[in-house]
Amino acid sequence: METVIEQAQGFAPLILAAGKALIVLVIGWMVAGAVSRMVRNRVNKTPEIDKTLGNFAASIVRWVILLMVLVAILGIFGIEATSLVAMMGAATLAIGLALQGTLSDLAAGFMLILFRPYKIGQYVDVGGTAGTVVDLNLFVTELVTPDNVQIIIPNGQAWGSIITNFSAHDTRRVDVVFGIDYGDDADKAKQIILDTANADTRVLKDPEAWAQVTNLGDSSVDITMRVWCNAADFWELKFGLTQAVKEAFDKDGISIPYPHTVEIRRES
Repeated sequence: METVIEQAQGFAPLILAAGKALIVLVIGWMVAGAVSRMVRNRVNKTPEIDKTLGNFAASIVRWVILLMVLVAILGIFGIEATSLVAMMGAATLAIGLALQGTLSDLAAGFMLILFRPYKIGQYVDVGGTAGTVVDLNLFVTELVTPDNVQIIIPNGQAWGSIITNFSAHDTRRVDVVFGIDYGDDADKAKQIILDTANADTRVLKDPEAWAQVTNLGDSSVDITMRVWCNAADFWELKFGLTQAVKEAFDKDGISIPYPHTVEIRRES
């Protein structure tokens, strides 16, 4: 019993330190989350500051507080901050090699927030992956596809890829190609297309709607319509005009031909 008591007394300081460390970790984690949310909410409520910067700043604050919590926990176990710095300095090369991907994502995150190729709420294509940006933090960019699928892209890959931002400008051009029969009046078809487009209130008057014959296909004369609209109306306008022009063609006797196949048989 004396031996057990002596051993227990020897472990007591370590157990006490572990308990303190656990309390510090829990409190620090809660404080980091609360302060991060406060920073995000405060920044996002400021109209002059973009939401992307608010999320990024909140992420930085959270990780800084967690780093301070880590230093405090090491101090509880008797590891001084100066000793920690010395240890990290000696292990810089090994840490850099082990975390080169993470450090690359961190550096890319700062480049993304500095040059702002996309912002939260914009619809983008990053290296062939398209979706709406819902978060940009220190390490990753989060997208949501139109069918509500979450996509996580490391910032290093995002920064090193071709970025197509469909929401960067307030307006977009809608291009739709309509095929008519070779026997139909092309000028009449163009006028029907323009009248249908101008009747839609979502179509901008400047630049004005445009329709011209752009191709003589194997079975149809192709007329391309180009109209401008607000970026938010792009898809609905594209689908709406496609149906509206088709219905107008049917009403005025303009036919949309099917591809024709000619079969030639040789009699022996």
